[in-house]
Amino acid sequence: MIPLISLSDVTVTRDGAPVLQGASLTLAARDRLAIVGPNGAGKTTLLRVIMGLEPAQGRIRLFGADCLRERDFRAQRPRIGLLFQDSDDQIFCPTVLEDVAFGPLNLGQTEAEAMATAQATLETLGIGHLAQRIAHRLSGGEKRLVCLAGLLAMRPDVLLLDEPTNGVDAANMVLLHSALKAFDGAMILVSHDAAFVAGLANRAMLLDRGRLIPARVHDHPHLHSHPHLHPLE
Repeated sequence: MIPLISLSDVTVTRDGAPVLQGASLTLAARDRLAIVGPNGAGKTTLLRVIMGLEPAQGRIRLFGADCLRERDFRAQRPRIGLLFQDSDDQIFCPTVLEDVAFGPLNLGQTEAEAMATAQATLETLGIGHLAQRIAHRLSGGEKRLVCLAGLLAMRPDVLLLDEPTNGVDAANMVLLHSALKAFDGAMILVSHDAAFVAGLANRAMLLDRGRLIPARVHDHPHLHSHPHLHPLE
């Protein structure tokens, strides 16, 4: 079966210094790949390379097609949803419903169809009540879910998730995890949240000094104590 995404010997150099060095990976249908590594290792750059937003050397194939120039990437981008690390960089419409409907509108749906798609997607994520809220006045966790809704409304085959748990509180974390667990496409997760990654990914790679190295997703028990805050009876 042809991989959805394939990178072969990809190199990115910035200001004369290598950011990625000969990075290679494949992503198959329903694959859930975690990319882990320290800050500055090049994880966000890797996602931008896949989207054609970062100049790179090497071979990039999306859905079986070589991507050599901007028009090649442009043809494949509707099939890939990129969740930015900062939600405020991704939200730009006044209300939540308008923001989530923006993608379907650009895919050719009528305004009525796009609004219906947006509302249905918000309901599926458990945030239908946010539809008429001002998008930039939401909490960090709510913004994260709205950004994800905007991607899911376009029915992508692949999600690229850059630190998806950034600014997400416990209650919205449950909704976020549930939505991603239910997604039936493939995904690449970039995250420092080991527990979150372990609950979603079926395999992992370590990005270290610009090189991708196969890793293993596993969990093991811990015995420890730590304080909790509980409401008074």
